[in-house]
Amino acid sequence: MRNGYAAMAVAGAILGFSALLVSTAALGQGASVAAAPDALTTRTLDVELGDLFIKPGSLSVPAGTDVTLRVHNGGGTEHDLTMSDGHKTPRLASGETAVLNVGAVASSITLFCSLPGHREAGMQAALAVEAGTSTDHTAHAAVAGASQLSMTPAQSAKMDASYLAGIKAFPAATKGEGAQLLAPRVENGVKVFDITASEIAWEVSPGETRQAMAYNGTVPGPTIHVALGDRVRIVLHNQLTESTAMHFHGLVVPNDMDGVPGITQPLVLPGQSFNYEFTVRNAGSHMYHSHMNAAVQVPAGLLGAFIVDGKDEPAVAHDEVMVLNDGPLGYTINGKGFPATHAIVAKQNELVRVRYMNEGLQIHPMHLHGLVQTVIAVDGNSVPQRYQQDTVMVAPGQRIDVLVSASELGVWAFHCHILSHAENEQGMYGMVTAFIVK
Repeated sequence: MRNGYAAMAVAGAILGFSALLVSTAALGQGASVAAAPDALTTRTLDVELGDLFIKPGSLSVPAGTDVTLRVHNGGGTEHDLTMSDGHKTPRLASGETAVLNVGAVASSITLFCSLPGHREAGMQAALAVEAGTSTDHTAHAAVAGASQLSMTPAQSAKMDASYLAGIKAFPAATKGEGAQLLAPRVENGVKVFDITASEIAWEVSPGETRQAMAYNGTVPGPTIHVALGDRVRIVLHNQLTESTAMHFHGLVVPNDMDGVPGITQPLVLPGQSFNYEFTVRNAGSHMYHSHMNAAVQVPAGLLGAFIVDGKDEPAVAHDEVMVLNDGPLGYTINGKGFPATHAIVAKQNELVRVRYMNEGLQIHPMHLHGLVQTVIAVDGNSVPQRYQQDTVMVAPGQRIDVLVSASELGVWAFHCHILSHAENEQGMYGMVTAFIVK
C-alpha cells in the first residue's frame, strides 16, 4: 500500500507542477490588466481574492468610466475588497462572489483586504485611470499605494491617540489561550495525546474574532512536551469539514508516521481518526501541524509545539514558546495580535529560554530591545558555537532557541522587525510583545 501511495504522489506532483506552470503563465500575481477597449463608458471587471493576494494586481480604465467589480473569493478563508474611496464588499467566505458598483472613476483608487494583517501581507492592488485621461495629479501616488507624508495637526493628534491607546491596553484580555501544556494519559507505558482538529471562532485581539482551524480549540494547539526515548501516541480526531493529516516537523519518525496523505498514509476524512505512534529519537524544539491543504490549514491555526528534552538542557527560570504565524488570523505570536500578546516577565538576572517557531508563510526577524539574545540551537540541533544577536531571523518552518539574561531593568519592546508586521498609522498591532524585567 505504501508503494501505491508513493506512485500516486509522484503522478500528482507532475500534474500539480504542470497546472502551476499553466496558471502562472495565464495570470501572474501582480500583473497589470487593462480593460477591453470597447464599451468606453461602462466596464465590468473581475477581481479574485486569494490567501494574501489580489489578482490582477492592477486594473486600468479611462477617466469617467462607470465601473462594476465582480469580486470572487477563491481563497480558503474570509476576505473582503475595500477601496480607498470608501466602497467595499461584505466579508466573503471561501467560494463566495459579490458585485460592487463603484460608479464613475475620476482618479486612481487603491484596492485592499481590510482584515487585520491581510493588506500588509500583500493583499493590495490598484484601479488606475489610464494615462492622459485623468485630471487628478495625485493618481500616481494612489496607484503606488503611497501614503501622505505630511499631516494636519488633527490627523497627527488622532494618530497619537490611537497609538497610545494600544499601548495602554497591553496586555489586553481575550478569549482563549494557545500553546498550553497538554498532559498525556499513559497506556502500557505509552504517552497518549488526543488532538482534535475543528473549526472555531478565535479572538485574535480585543473585539477581532476570526474564523480559525484549531487543535483542541486553541491557536496554537496544546504544547506536547516529552523526553528523549519516550514512546508516544498522538490520536488525531478530524472534526473539520475537510480532510486533514498531521506531520511532526523536525522529528525523526518511521516513514509511515510522517503524516503526508497519499505518500505515507491515507487522508484523514471528516469524522475519522488516525493514530501516530513512535519512539522519540531526537531532542529539541519541534512542531506538529497539518500537511493537507497546508497553505490554508496551517496559517488558519492547525499547528502546535512539540518539545523534546535532551540530556543536557540549560537550567532556566522561564521556558517560553513563541509560535509565529501569518495569514488569515493576521500577524500573530502564539495566536494573538498586539495588544493581546503575552508579555515575558522575569526578575533581574534570571535566565530565560525563548523557543521561536515560525509556522507562517513569511520570514520574521525578531528584535528584542535592550537585551542580548544568545542563539543555542537551530531546528532542534545545538549550534557548535553559540553566538549573540539582537535580531534573530526566523524563516518559515524554522525553529531557533535563544537564551536571554534579564540583566537590564525595564519594559523592553519585542517585535518582528518587518515593521509592517508590527505597526501602522493606527499604532502597534500584530507581532509585538514586551520583555519585562523587574
